[in-house]
Amino acid sequence: MRLTCLVDNAVKPSSPYWGEHGLSFLIEVGGQRILFDTGSSGTVLLHNLVVERILPRDISALVLSHGHYDHTGGLAALLPLRPGLPVYAHPGVLRERFARHGEKLRSIGLPMDANLLREQAHLHLSREPQEIVSGVWTTGEIGARIEPEGRGEGHSVREGETWIPDPYEDDMALVLQGTEGLVLLCGCCHAGLLNTLDHIHASYGEHPRAIIGGTHLVAANEQHIRHVAERLQQAGSAALYPNHCTGQGAYVRLAMTLGDAVAPCPAGTMLAL
Repeated sequence: MRLTCLVDNAVKPSSPYWGEHGLSFLIEVGGQRILFDTGSSGTVLLHNLVVERILPRDISALVLSHGHYDHTGGLAALLPLRPGLPVYAHPGVLRERFARHGEKLRSIGLPMDANLLREQAHLHLSREPQEIVSGVWTTGEIGARIEPEGRGEGHSVREGETWIPDPYEDDMALVLQGTEGLVLLCGCCHAGLLNTLDHIHASYGEHPRAIIGGTHLVAANEQHIRHVAERLQQAGSAALYPNHCTGQGAYVRLAMTLGDAVAPCPAGTMLAL
């Protein structure tokens, strides 16, 4: 199994990849190519696929971690080039989402008409875990959330005639069966990194040997970040490759606590699992 970071806020030095605020990974296993999220734009996603010498028609399936624009922005450009693409997600991925600041609203949800998405893709929407190919599963909905969530300021949804904080019910991650154990691949972890890890342990009876992707610690306070780092340390020697919405402060704190177990994961990073 090979994992490549296709889109991230940062890019490896001297890399032909382009970067943007967003996230996408490519998983290659058993002759299948699985895309996890699509970044913010088709421009960057398609360019980086060209860098990898991969045509849209070569993609076997797409998994969406949640419905924010920076993870779904490449859909409108990708689907016409790969009609009928199997797309796996939580049913809540189609829900409208906004960043609310006072009376001002900004749409941050799926930047593609939901009906058009249904027409162009083969949707597999479920709250339960789904097997994409052998060795690759969605987590399903992260129900129990005892630990803090990865919240964004003002993230809101409509509930009848009122506004409520986004419940992030659609937030999911991927579980990969690597050669040395489970690997957790995260989109944003709005459900909370520790809640996601607890969900994995309850489902599989073990902790991931590696955690990769966005952890949404960018807005977390010092106490929260320290708590996450200590929990990861207690869980064992998992390798950590945080990117996207993790934040520089959180990255430094994690590296100070976990040492060489922490490494960056900008666009162009390739990991053999």
